[in-house]
Amino acid sequence: MSINRLEQKLMEKLTELETKGTLKGREMIITSIKPPEGNKGPRYLLEGHGDQEFIRMNSNAYLGLSRHPALVQAEEEAARLYGTGPGAVRFISGTYKPHVQLEKRLADFHAREDAMIFSSAYATIMGVLPALIDPETAVISDALNHNCIINAIRLARPKVKAVYAHLDMNDLEAKIRAALDQARRVLIVTDGIFSMRGDYAPLDIIGDMAARYSPKFAEGVHTIVDDSHGVGAFGRTGRGTLEYTGAAGIDILVATLGKAFGVNGGYLVASAPVVSYLRETAPLYIYSNPITPAEAGAALTALEILDGPEGEKLLEHLRTLTQLFEQGLVDLGFEVLRSAHPIVPLMIRDTSKTREMVQYLTANGILATGLKYPVVPKGDEEIRFQISAEHTPGDLAGVLQCLEKFHKDK
Repeated sequence: MSINRLEQKLMEKLTELETKGTLKGREMIITSIKPPEGNKGPRYLLEGHGDQEFIRMNSNAYLGLSRHPALVQAEEEAARLYGTGPGAVRFISGTYKPHVQLEKRLADFHAREDAMIFSSAYATIMGVLPALIDPETAVISDALNHNCIINAIRLARPKVKAVYAHLDMNDLEAKIRAALDQARRVLIVTDGIFSMRGDYAPLDIIGDMAARYSPKFAEGVHTIVDDSHGVGAFGRTGRGTLEYTGAAGIDILVATLGKAFGVNGGYLVASAPVVSYLRETAPLYIYSNPITPAEAGAALTALEILDGPEGEKLLEHLRTLTQLFEQGLVDLGFEVLRSAHPIVPLMIRDTSKTREMVQYLTANGILATGLKYPVVPKGDEEIRFQISAEHTPGDLAGVLQCLEKFHKDK
């Protein structure tokens, strides 16, 4: 059968990925979660590991809200009222009251005129960038931007595509100046928080630079920020990298409901005309089902928690734990890229040692992500730890003790 030849070719491709070191392999399956007990946060049980308990240090759930009783109750109530799925794309009959309420609340939270929700933040970027890029557009992108930004720019095929060195504002300015005689419109696109390293874009500088150069282009210079790892985990009130940097002049903010908010879906906030245009032109909004009404109800509850006294306490706890863990690593003699964000990169700078340490951590009930060459450049190999407000000081002390033992044994 002809399918056999295709299967053989596909298996060859998988072998190539394994040889290169980029094969992700089988996914671990979480079979149950043990609730927090004593000085321990939640523990996870995995298929194939019997009754061994794992602490999860590789989750984006920065505020630990996904099992919060209020969110679970809100999702259950909305599911009973509206059912388990939207049943259609939004412009046909898939828009429900929780969708509209959530968009209004997100716009208010970010002090913007309007908002729109998508099925994911990845879909948001993929839907928005091609709709804003025309044959006279120059797109300028940070070298470490997320895969969704890279693929969206490829799909859009702008007149000018430029990549500036990571966080290098001199290079960004040079790329803007190089586009002066080539494009009518410039879009600067960047992550807020860069997920590999936990560092952040200087959005205040980027916004000022866009404003300074905007009069030099017929259709201006505009900024789009994907702050999926920032909103809910960064800034004094959890409003992300814009809040942390005090940035102005960021035209479109994209973020997710699936990380700190603990639910699912993506969204953007912007001016009312921009949102109105995108509702008519972004294909992944128009032709794809939205998140469920129940998910929207849970996200609304998460937003209320974040924007209230409980959210303030969660953020303060998260910051305290992050500082505690970073300092613990430094005290053990490890190299850490320090920041105020709960992504804590432990720099190993060696592929085989990174793999060995991740295996050791897993054997000792600790889940963490190893980033190895060629996923990262040689010499930048790291283990990425992610702190959650569900963790306890006792949890982090246990992880540090495990790392200390590995360090001494090696």
